Amino acid sequence: MAKILTQAYFNRPTLTVAQSLIGKHLIRENGRGTIAGKIIEVEAYIGEEDKACHASKGRTARTEVLFGPPGMSYVYLIYGMYHMLNVVTERPNFPAAVLIRAIEVDGELIDGPGKLCRELGIDRSLHRVDLTQGRAIWFEDRGRRVPRNQVGTFPRIGVAYAGLWAKKPWRFRLIEEDGRTNSSRRKHKAKGKSL
Repeated sequence: MAKILTQAYFNRPTLTVAQSLIGKHLIRENGRGTIAGKIIEVEAYIGEEDKACHASKGRTARTEVLFGPPGMSYVYLIYGMYHMLNVVTERPNFPAAVLIRAIEVDGELIDGPGKLCRELGIDRSLHRVDLTQGRAIWFEDRGRRVPRNQVGTFPRIGVAYAGLWAKKPWRFRLIEEDGRTNSSRRKHKAKGKSL
């Protein structure tokens, strides 16, 4: 039986939340139907000292949601065309979130956070939505446990400007025992290790 992930689930250390989201489901109800995607890849962003985290520049109107309660959505636009979906983690006043990078819907891999948002109709209208309420967009646990050796760790993507913080192994992806991603059947571009 599917269970909606609660605020308590997201009110844990960000790396714990990020790793545990692998294999969970992102649900999007858009008025025409419901889409459920198994989470394949995520990235963690943790605190003001993390130079790749938007909160590293301090508390602003844009980043205020990161300082809020866990389980809230942080949706922003990059390059003027791609939306990115994040879920806020940890305690209020500590800015942290997990970016959803890839999902699998009906056996098809939707790889890339911008593509994922486009396919699911996620935009700024879903910014600051409580993702624990089961309305419009939420996360579910459908009872499948992912073994630790099937969660690969990799450096985050697109944050070279963050210096040493870019090299943190805070990107997590579902992998098979032979090192291939669970859905794409391609070798991973970046060498990673399983936990």
